[in-house]
Amino acid sequence: MAKSTIQDINGNPFDLDLEGQQTDNESKLAMLRQHYSDHPSSGLTPHKLAGILKNAEDNDLIAQSELAADFEEKDGHLFSELSKRRRAVLGYDWRITPPADASDAEKDDAAMIESMLRQCTWLEDALFDMTDCILKGFSALELEWENFGGEMLPVSAEQRDSAWFQTNPHDRNELRLRDGSYEGVALRAFGWINHCARAKSGYLGRQGLVRVLAWPFIFKNYSVRDLAEFLEIYGLPIRLGKYPGGATEKEKATLLRAVMSIGHNAGGIIPQGMEIDFERASSTANADSFMKMVDWCERTQSKAILGGTLTSQADGKSSTNALGNVHNEVRKELTESDARQLARTVTRDLVYPIYVLNGRSYQNPRRIPQFQFDFTEPGDIAALSKALPGLVNAGVRIPLNWANQELQIPEPKEDEEILTSPKAQSPVLDQSQTETALKGPLNSALAILKTDAEQPQSHLDDALGSIPAESLQALMMPMLEPLIKAIETEGPEAAMEQLAELYPTMDDTELTEQLSRVLFVAQTWGRLNAQK
Repeated sequence: MAKSTIQDINGNPFDLDLEGQQTDNESKLAMLRQHYSDHPSSGLTPHKLAGILKNAEDNDLIAQSELAADFEEKDGHLFSELSKRRRAVLGYDWRITPPADASDAEKDDAAMIESMLRQCTWLEDALFDMTDCILKGFSALELEWENFGGEMLPVSAEQRDSAWFQTNPHDRNELRLRDGSYEGVALRAFGWINHCARAKSGYLGRQGLVRVLAWPFIFKNYSVRDLAEFLEIYGLPIRLGKYPGGATEKEKATLLRAVMSIGHNAGGIIPQGMEIDFERASSTANADSFMKMVDWCERTQSKAILGGTLTSQADGKSSTNALGNVHNEVRKELTESDARQLARTVTRDLVYPIYVLNGRSYQNPRRIPQFQFDFTEPGDIAALSKALPGLVNAGVRIPLNWANQELQIPEPKEDEEILTSPKAQSPVLDQSQTETALKGPLNSALAILKTDAEQPQSHLDDALGSIPAESLQALMMPMLEPLIKAIETEGPEAAMEQLAELYPTMDDTELTEQLSRVLFVAQTWGRLNAQK
C-alpha cells in the first residue's frame, strides 16, 4: 500500500502507512513477542515495591504493569471491585454526533461513521480493554485496517501487553514501544488506540490506581499469611520435650525429632530418662486481629476503586439505604468520568481516522464528529404522570418532545398503533344505537307516568340518570373533538384563546337533535299530565 501525507488530529502532517501492523512490520520490535512476565508480586516486600514504583517514574513501566496484572489474578476482592467499575461503562449506549452547526454532508458522514462502528463486532471488547488503564494508567490497542470497496475500515483492535511500552524520557506523558533503545519507538499514527485516562493526576507512569492499591495489597497479604500460620497451629497442644542434664547433642536431636513427629504419627520412641509433656493451648486466642486488618485493606481498596464501601459490602451498622444511595451516586460519577475520557480517546484514535480516510466533508481537525455516551436515564414515570397534569392545568407550556425524551418514549411513527386511555377506548355508538339507548329509559318513564303521575319529576330524573355514559359521550364527542385536539397539541391556554375560532368547527347537530327529542317527550308528558 502506497504511503500518503496526511494530518493527525493535532494538525501535524505525517506519512500514512496502513499496510500491516507496526509490531509486525518493524524487525526491531520482534523481541516484544518473546517477553514473558516475571510476576513481581512473588516475594513482594515494602522495599521491593518501593523500587518498582520508582522505576515506573523513571520510564520503566514493565514491573509496575506486571504487578498490576498480578493484583487482578491474586486478589479476588480487588478483581471484583475493578470489574464493577470497568464493566459499568459498557452499560451506556453511544452515538456519533456531528459538529456544531453541521452541514448536510457532515451529518451524512457522522451517520456513516456510526453505521460503520456498529458493524464492528470487536468494538465492545475494545472498549472493555481500554478500561484496563484505570488500574495500569494506560491501555494500548493496535489497529488493523483493510480496504473494502474503496473504504478503509479497522477490522480489529488487539490489546498489547502493557510491558511492551515505556515513556519517552524527554516527555513522560508520551507512550512508546520498547525496542532496546533509550528513547523507544513512537506509536504509528492511525495505527493505535492509545488510552491514557487519568485515575489520578501525574505523569503517565503515575496515573493508574496500581500505585494506590499496591500498599493495601501487600499489607493484606501479610495478614492473610499470618492468619494461615495461626490457623495451622490454633488449638493444638504445645509439646515439650525434657531431656536430663548431661544429654548429648545426638540425644537432644532424637528427642526433637520425636516431639515434632508425634503430632502427625500419634506415637514414637525416645531414650529412657527423657519426657514429652503436652500443655493445653490457650482458649482465649482468636483470629479477629488478622481479619480486622484484612477488612481494613479491602475497604480501602473499595474506596479507591468505587469511591465507597456500601455498594460492595454491608456491616449491619452504617449500611443504611440512604448512605448506600449516596455511595452509589459516587460510583455513578466515577463511571461517567471514565466514559467521558474513553469517548475522547475513541474520537481521537478511531473516529477521526475513519472520518479522514472515508468522509466527504472533512475540512480540518477542528470540525470532526464526536463519539459520545448517552448518560440520560428515564424519568420516574409514576412521579411525572402525577406532576404533568397539574403543571399543564396551571398553564405551564410543556413540549411533548421533552416529555418523550424524559421518559425515553419514542415518538410514534405514522399509522403506528398507540396506547390510549380506557376512556378513549370505550366503544363509540352509532346513531341507531344512541337513539335506542335514549329511547329505552324515556319510554319506560312515560309508561310509569301513565299509571303514577304523583311524582313525575322523580321519574324523569331516573330516566335521564339511566342513560348510558357511552351514549352521552357519543353525542358530545363531535362537538368537543376540535377543542380536545387543540389542548393536546398546543396546551389549554392556547386552546382557550382559539375557542372562538374553533366554535364553527364544533359539530352539535346530533346533540341538538337528541335534545329536541327529549324536550318533545317532556312537553308531551306535561300536556297529558296537565289534563289530569
